[in-house]
Amino acid sequence: MGDAFGLAFDLVLSGDADLIEIVLLSLRVSLTATALACLIGLPIGALVATGRFAGRNAVLIVMNALMGLPPVVVGLLVYLHLSRSGPLGFLGLLYTPTAMIIAQTILIAPIVAALSRQVLEDLHSEYAEQFRSFCLTKLQTVQALLWDARYSLLTVGLAGFGRAVAEVGAVIIVGGNIDHLTRVMTTAIALETSKGDLALALALGLILLVIALGVNAAVQSVRMTAARQAYV
Repeated sequence: MGDAFGLAFDLVLSGDADLIEIVLLSLRVSLTATALACLIGLPIGALVATGRFAGRNAVLIVMNALMGLPPVVVGLLVYLHLSRSGPLGFLGLLYTPTAMIIAQTILIAPIVAALSRQVLEDLHSEYAEQFRSFCLTKLQTVQALLWDARYSLLTVGLAGFGRAVAEVGAVIIVGGNIDHLTRVMTTAIALETSKGDLALALALGLILLVIALGVNAAVQSVRMTAARQAYV
């Protein structure tokens, strides 16, 4: 165990090429998926937060339920659509980073939508009378809410990124864990552990742990910034 940790630290400190490649691909896939999920989830969350329509409670139930989507089920559905016999097979996206981005986006978009809806709904209830007195349109109301809640929504985005970068089930199904193509940190850890290469698995685990701690530190920093801004 001690030797494995020593080799792991050596890999990290020496900047091993394979290690860096895996980490950079993981970050590219997860950051892209997070950005897409925010582009999809934030408007949905804002519309549901400010809207009053028939069936709204059912929509809320579905949104909250989708936060717990099983990753392997999402991976399977994406696989079926992108496989050669699927409706999108002609695109040739299966076993590519793009397929992994699609799977991660589907997984975290409901999380972004549900969390942002709660944040924006609480804010909307606080400012509803003021918005009505200004005779703001629906679009202006949504824009005002998104801007005022920007720090909280950044926290939502960071939470989505943390969920994406730790994902393994869906990405291994649609990505295939192909060396130098679709191998990310989580799938590489699973593979290298099964092969007995604990040094590389531990090195990737250490980096993933640092990223997780960094995300949590960023969330805490954003919350503190938001609290300070509230009293400015």
